[in-house]
Amino acid sequence: MLTGRESLLRLVGKRRRSLPNRHHLLSAPIPNSLNLEVNDYGGNLISAAEDDGRFSENPTSPFDSSKISENLSISSKKKRKLTQTTLLQSNFLSGSKKSEVSETSQFSFVELSEPSDSLCCKVDDDDSCSPSSEEISKTVTLDEANGGEAIQTFIVGRKFSDVQDLEIGGKICLLRHPENIKDRNAIKVLSADSGLSEILGYLPKDVSQCLSPLIDKYDLKFEGTITSVPKNSSEAVPINVFCHKMTSDGWKECEFAGDVKPLWEKVLQVVEHQMLFPPKTTRYQLNFNVLVQEVLRSCSHLFTADEKSFLESFPSLSEDSQRLFIRLYTRKGPWFRLSNISYPEVSDSLQALKDLTVSGFMSSVKDEDELDYQKMKGIIELLNVTELREILSMNKVFSRGSRKGDLTNSLCSCYNDGTRKNLGAMILERTGLCAKISSTAESLIWRVERLFFLNGEQDLSSFVLLDLGIIKYPTYKCIDSDHIFSNRTKLLEYEEAIEVAQLMDESLDNEDSQTVLKCIMIAETRISSSSSSESPLLAAFNCFTAPWVYSKVVLLGVSFFENQKRYNQAVYLLRRFLSCFNCDGRRGYWTVRLSTDLEHMGRPNESLSVAEQGLLDPWVRAGSRIALQRRILRLAKPPRRWKTPTFSNLIENKIPEVTIQGRSLNCEIGMKNRFYGGDGEQCGVEQLALQYYNGEGGGWQGIHTESSIWLTIFGLLMWDILFSNVPGVFQTRFQTAPLDLETESFYLSRKETIESQLEKVANGMAEEILIMSYETHCGTACRGVNWERFSLEELRAAVACVGGKCVASLCRYLAQDYRSWCSGMPDLLLWRFKENGYEGEAKLVEVKSEKDRLSEQQRAWLLLLLESGFNVEICKVRPACLIKA
Repeated sequence: MLTGRESLLRLVGKRRRSLPNRHHLLSAPIPNSLNLEVNDYGGNLISAAEDDGRFSENPTSPFDSSKISENLSISSKKKRKLTQTTLLQSNFLSGSKKSEVSETSQFSFVELSEPSDSLCCKVDDDDSCSPSSEEISKTVTLDEANGGEAIQTFIVGRKFSDVQDLEIGGKICLLRHPENIKDRNAIKVLSADSGLSEILGYLPKDVSQCLSPLIDKYDLKFEGTITSVPKNSSEAVPINVFCHKMTSDGWKECEFAGDVKPLWEKVLQVVEHQMLFPPKTTRYQLNFNVLVQEVLRSCSHLFTADEKSFLESFPSLSEDSQRLFIRLYTRKGPWFRLSNISYPEVSDSLQALKDLTVSGFMSSVKDEDELDYQKMKGIIELLNVTELREILSMNKVFSRGSRKGDLTNSLCSCYNDGTRKNLGAMILERTGLCAKISSTAESLIWRVERLFFLNGEQDLSSFVLLDLGIIKYPTYKCIDSDHIFSNRTKLLEYEEAIEVAQLMDESLDNEDSQTVLKCIMIAETRISSSSSSESPLLAAFNCFTAPWVYSKVVLLGVSFFENQKRYNQAVYLLRRFLSCFNCDGRRGYWTVRLSTDLEHMGRPNESLSVAEQGLLDPWVRAGSRIALQRRILRLAKPPRRWKTPTFSNLIENKIPEVTIQGRSLNCEIGMKNRFYGGDGEQCGVEQLALQYYNGEGGGWQGIHTESSIWLTIFGLLMWDILFSNVPGVFQTRFQTAPLDLETESFYLSRKETIESQLEKVANGMAEEILIMSYETHCGTACRGVNWERFSLEELRAAVACVGGKCVASLCRYLAQDYRSWCSGMPDLLLWRFKENGYEGEAKLVEVKSEKDRLSEQQRAWLLLLLESGFNVEICKVRPACLIKA
């Protein structure tokens, strides 16, 4: 895979069905900064790139697209496999397990004024027990003379009822049911007319959660009346409830004041939200509406009046229409056959589709007159192989292949030539009514998801994972600060940059070298100089700017050109990077690549100068700095340089080494070496080294961890600091780390608290802090923390044996520059306790096979650890003999 491709895939996330600006981007003229030109016929691109006029070696060389296509195996052919099944349809847990999970799967991260954070994913499990919107609107209101402050809610769980036939005006009473296994806050609804002997059902779970403390602690009594009776006895029953308080004179109307008032206000807030989304609302439907409403509330300045009106109209659609749209939006598509659409919670798919079409959320095709080539091309994909063969046979069209792709291409060509007039009718006769998400709805909902999650990797399935208890997010407060997107123009520029990134990704998959080069040209002209006087918080928001996205595309372009040995174009792009991004942690990698490519071009003097200038750059750090120093030591020999660099002693610092032997299974280049372990089983070099250190190597215990255990320890020791109240760093409720973690802002804005915590760690409190943090937050998602891989005993052993000062030193490096130091740590962590069982020692070991060598990042870590007082070692595994498997 090309360097930078994986990062681009994460940036793009789930590919959009259609790109609104695709035609404009590919057809618009591009300034010829890179000197890559397209001929008048849109044919091959040629290169005349010159590095500031100094490319005398190859001033004008043709850029052969066919040659690139032949060599484009450098781009991974790893295709995205998007299936029709979504998390909305998944059944991860059994019924009993789901009920247990539902108690813990609550949002507890941030205070929201609207909607309440306790409502974001909470609805009653019984999705089928609710009246329609029309029935709710006919609810009878409680006369104030009946006493108390009234609330409107529902009776749910009617399957547990002793009475099926109800009457409007029937009297009810609420009774706590703490013995309920599924919900300790459960409240039963009893029939007052029967002397409280008959159960009518339960209150919704979120209402019970707020009312139960009032009943338990303040001796409150709740009574009410049935205000409407649904047609289906299993549906939720609307009720009005009012409150009384027990006094010496008996039950009196309750006036809420003092400590009770905030709790009652919470009840009113929950009830108000429930009337907007009654119990019949499915969980995913509720989540979708919360997502849209929250974005409209916090980012209204990024939408036009028409866009806001369009999105605000969604909750007014029928229940079936809302559910059908959400279901189809989460599927691959883009086209769907109505005959294949069937969901148990959607009672009338045809009517729902008609309503969605009228409201502009979907578009449909039923008649041949509505077809054009692009629509037909998508609809043909819905036909199965049998239907394709049947249509081709009827039209006497011969296909060169028997696979579906070959048959589809033949049918598309047949339709496009226009010689068979009834072909469209024949296709629609088999597919029936077809529909797709409208381009307006797709574009706006994609924007809403981006603004809500702030990345391309999360979507509506994140709500599902939270609901099922599969993932739990940490508790933190979202403190308002500057908007990430201050105006609509910046958002649209960012969206267009994401489109270019997706085009680049698709073109590499399709081995379309011409579009790849077009994307590189577009991105190169749109990266702009970044200001060095940015505030630390704004620096954390850089990844949400168009130039930052384009830099990802250009970096992939650098790797593309390097693989094609077109070093002149790569050098030009790298120089553009270094001139545009003055304060960027990626400058080290760019400088190393620039120096390397110049050497490939036979220009060692320039390569040396670039490396020397790079060492003066404060943004060149960690492995990149070591790489440049080693390049200088190799290139700076007489007559180029006569003086030995001052850092030569540091670089040549001898790291302790030990060599062991193992029976090798294979020694083939490019394949991971396998060995026979001491127990005769096959293993890798790391497992073989662990066996050596556990035996003749000194009785060490250990695990193969690389960076994982240290990032876990850092996350646990610094948990309260990671999720402290810092303005602007928490923008959504689905974050596992602050936005500024990988920037200098993280350390600078929390320096005092970080140093105070590290002082405690250095003074011997690391193990105590670790235990408390582990037990308090176990299972909660946090960047770098791996709950499943490491036990508390292993983490305690690591901290105890390494020592507080060393752990504090390592955590300080991560806090100051997490991006540079979060990878490349030694493979093995070894420890052993002394006879007293309390004191111990630790060793960090990098394991290498005979033909393997240290990366610059690994070398940087080993030197840093040595300097910080760690016991480090390199273990080289040499095959004793080659045994053919």
